[in-house]
Amino acid sequence: MSEASTETKTETGTGAKTEAKRTTINWMDALWLLLLAVLALLPPVREIHKQEILFGFGVLQLGEGWLLEQIPKRGSAYIVLLKTVLATLLIDHTGEISINSDYWPIYFLPVITAAEYFGPWATLGWTALASAAYSAYLYPLLQVYEFTEEDYGLLAIRILFFFLAAMVVNRYVIESRRQTRRYQETAETLAETNRRLEQAQAEARRSERLAALGQLSAGLAHEIRNPLGVIKGSAEMLGQKLGDSDPLTTELAGYISSETNRLSGLVTRFLDFARPLHAELAPQDITVVLDRALSDVATLWKGAEVQVEKEYEPDLPLVALDESLCEQAFMNLVRNAYDAMGASGGRLRLKVTKSHASGRDGVEVRIEDNGPGIPRELREQIFNPFVTTKKDGVGLGLSIVSKIIDGHHGSIQVEDAGQSGGDGKRTGACFVVFLPVAEGTIPAREPSHRIGRLAPPKGPVT
Repeated sequence: MSEASTETKTETGTGAKTEAKRTTINWMDALWLLLLAVLALLPPVREIHKQEILFGFGVLQLGEGWLLEQIPKRGSAYIVLLKTVLATLLIDHTGEISINSDYWPIYFLPVITAAEYFGPWATLGWTALASAAYSAYLYPLLQVYEFTEEDYGLLAIRILFFFLAAMVVNRYVIESRRQTRRYQETAETLAETNRRLEQAQAEARRSERLAALGQLSAGLAHEIRNPLGVIKGSAEMLGQKLGDSDPLTTELAGYISSETNRLSGLVTRFLDFARPLHAELAPQDITVVLDRALSDVATLWKGAEVQVEKEYEPDLPLVALDESLCEQAFMNLVRNAYDAMGASGGRLRLKVTKSHASGRDGVEVRIEDNGPGIPRELREQIFNPFVTTKKDGVGLGLSIVSKIIDGHHGSIQVEDAGQSGGDGKRTGACFVVFLPVAEGTIPAREPSHRIGRLAPPKGPVT
């Protein structure tokens, strides 16, 4: 019983219930009432107090679930106490010598009820109370009759049966609770496993689509790049040959050249997306890479002022990363945040903390803006190619970011930002990047909790 006592230690003071009793009458309640009715028909038949007490037992049984709902913390204690009082009154009205009443087994009702609701120690306490209530009738008996050693032995046997019944029922209840918890834990584990399996299947399908799309993009980009080079070269030669003799033709040649450069940049992004990722991982301080990406974006930004708040946890471990690729990924995320906040500016929060995900230790980077946010219906596809919220966007930036993070064996997801807009509502988007730590590393450097302001320069974006 020591194992069961340890496991249910937290349940003894609060009267933990095995199951929530239903407030409607079921067949077990009907059987209860039938048994009580049979007791009412047995001798002594004309004892009205006996009938009233048995009626009280029936009412208490039917109202037990209701009482537990109304008084969830103390209801079980009240039920056991009421049954003990009713049992004491019943044997007082069913025999000339109360302690010898044929109805003495009625005390099994409060004892078993306590075993159902409480842990082992509380069950022993309630059983001792019921035994004391039964033994209380010994005192008036001793005033009239002489109690023999055999009578004391019979009383002890009855009381021991109370405790034996209480412990047997309580052990069964404890095992039932334990099995229920195991089933619940197993169900939760299976649900979590199914969720991870579905997520892995979705990522596998997405990887297959991206691989096929990457091959297609690479082929198209190579085929497009060659004629673009011919068009650009021809436009430049045409502009040089005509010079100032035909200003209109020269201007049109300039348009052709500039648009060709824009298309060439787009083709380059396609190639970046399609090109196999070869990340050269080495232990790095992730905050240094993040700060460099912030500085690069702020230098190129020509919009309104953006307040940047940094919160870096102390003693961050080194992260296995490719410095240039990670800087590119962070630049894309920070640039998207700047663009989302638009010409009016805003507040950008960066938080870097130690984290644990999928059984791995790592570092979590949260990049949070107070822009308009990302619609929920797009969050599942936001990292897919050609999905964008920008009017002039192509939809490859976040795909490249996702590809880089995957190449570092990390993860990225988007959430609602925790910032509030002018109307008090939550606004903005929060990109959460997790990168695993490098094995056998020590903390990168002393922490920094910094709140700074990056004012944009007046120069143009290149």
